[in-house]
Amino acid sequence: MYQTFENLSEPQHTPARIAALRAEMARQGLDGFIVPRQDEFQGEYVAAYAERLRWLTGFAGSWGMAIILAEEAAIFVDGRYTIQVQHQVDTRLITPRHLNDEPPQDWIAEKLKPGQKLGFDPWLITADQAARFATAAEKAGASLVPVTGNLVDAVWTDQPARPANPISVQPTQFAGTRVEEKLANLAADLQKRGADAVVLTLPDSVAWAFNIRGSDVPHTPVVLAHALITKDATATLFIDTAKLPEDVKAHLAKTARIAPPAALEAELKKLADSTACVLIDPTWAADGVRRALSGAKIMNAPDPCILPKARKNNAEREGARAAHRRDGAAMSRFLRWLEIEAPKGKLTEIAVVEALEAFRRDTEELKDVSFKSIAGAGPHAAIPHYSVSAESNLPLELNRIFLIDSGGQYVDGTTDITRTVIVGTPTAEMKDRFTRVLKGMISLSMVRFPKGTVGSQIDMLARAALWNAGLDYDHGTGHGVGSFLSVHEGPARINKTDRVPLEPGMILSNEPGFYRQGEYGIRLENLVLITEPQEIPGGERPMMAFETLTLCPIDRRLMDVSLLSPAEHEWLNAYHARVLKEVGPLLTGDDATWLAQACAPL
Repeated sequence: MYQTFENLSEPQHTPARIAALRAEMARQGLDGFIVPRQDEFQGEYVAAYAERLRWLTGFAGSWGMAIILAEEAAIFVDGRYTIQVQHQVDTRLITPRHLNDEPPQDWIAEKLKPGQKLGFDPWLITADQAARFATAAEKAGASLVPVTGNLVDAVWTDQPARPANPISVQPTQFAGTRVEEKLANLAADLQKRGADAVVLTLPDSVAWAFNIRGSDVPHTPVVLAHALITKDATATLFIDTAKLPEDVKAHLAKTARIAPPAALEAELKKLADSTACVLIDPTWAADGVRRALSGAKIMNAPDPCILPKARKNNAEREGARAAHRRDGAAMSRFLRWLEIEAPKGKLTEIAVVEALEAFRRDTEELKDVSFKSIAGAGPHAAIPHYSVSAESNLPLELNRIFLIDSGGQYVDGTTDITRTVIVGTPTAEMKDRFTRVLKGMISLSMVRFPKGTVGSQIDMLARAALWNAGLDYDHGTGHGVGSFLSVHEGPARINKTDRVPLEPGMILSNEPGFYRQGEYGIRLENLVLITEPQEIPGGERPMMAFETLTLCPIDRRLMDVSLLSPAEHEWLNAYHARVLKEVGPLLTGDDATWLAQACAPL
């Protein structure tokens, strides 16, 4: 069943909870306290015990930060959540601010008074964030003060327990590379850099490096653990042994020493005492890691797992293709069902989400959805990261657009797909906007590009048809996707500013959109795999390309075919022919008949 978590975010509790936090601040001699959405591992998703920001303020987005002072407070969110935060937070007590336009450090410098102390939990703030906030506090004549023990935890009397779910081994047939080889490669990288050890703090890096998967957080099969890897390929995994079944213990015993999470700080201090050179990624590593290494030579550099994790090997590529065929069949069955049921006027957003998850579970291969489905009817489709709740649950109405952004976690791959459909008859404007979004997706799908190309160089291809009509969208065009890991994976992205080179094996989303606030929204999303460079007949240098992984029909009722160029027309027909060829054999009866009709040439 579809789950909501209103018990964590009922706004009527906010005044009492903030009052309790302020009392604890006063008791500890603090004038303010920072409450981030992050946990100790800085991943996108957090377990229930770490939903401190949500419990305190009611805000349920995937990133945010509140700063509570004695007499005022602010919450910082990015562009995805500027509308959502207004609905979920008591703005009489907490002022919403845009993370980029009005960053936390500016607010700290403006609001703190000389001599004041702003407290923070050093395990919930990254090293980079702590440095920025300390500078801002000093500018105000105040100080940033680390605390032992989290102040929210001190007042959250019914805080959930930390997860102790058993983890599993990711078989080499899906991982593609043995742990021994991964650790050897990481050790060689450390030697090349002149580092003695690296601290892995990101949950998906730990899961990838040791070929393990877990269920500590919603939707992402990572393990909440830290790891320490040395230049001689020895490894220590800091994890609760209650999570380790016997087969996992045997798997890990070949490559790692197991230590309790509480031992991490002491191990880091030992490294510091030995004056070792330790690599940490200050973008992701908690400031607590940096503080524990005080005295060591710290090498600030990107997490060495991020890039090799993004470059999918052959087994991971084949797994992604298989997962997308399976997911495409589930999506096709769902879209046929939606086409029949939506015009009857009895469906709601939540009912659709539950139905789609049931179709995916019918595959008997689904481990979890890859994120909380974004199911937007009518005006809700215009909120790019809309999150349906029991209170916001809209019906699907005739002649309105419905947008569904969803995905699945399978042992062989992670999927993420968005389809926009019409219930009834679209307006001419809807068809124009939809076709321009489609043109952008096709343009990006068809591009060839040389080694060294970065996401910002090709982002405009997805926007050009919209720009030509004076239109645009405010989110990025593409993010990385893991292999039975996080649905949002670095380091490469496709957006207006990204400078990370695109490399073969990376899986990215291709998802342009258009949003008419208060009326409708459109987004189309396929996942694509960057191919190995190939020679082009008559060309002078090899070029990479995008292989489309997602296999699912696109609603032709929303297309203005006259806006498509011959090349776009040809691409769309070829895409639908491929969907029919690869997904068709997985369907039977009326589902197979519907797919053949949905994929017929234009």
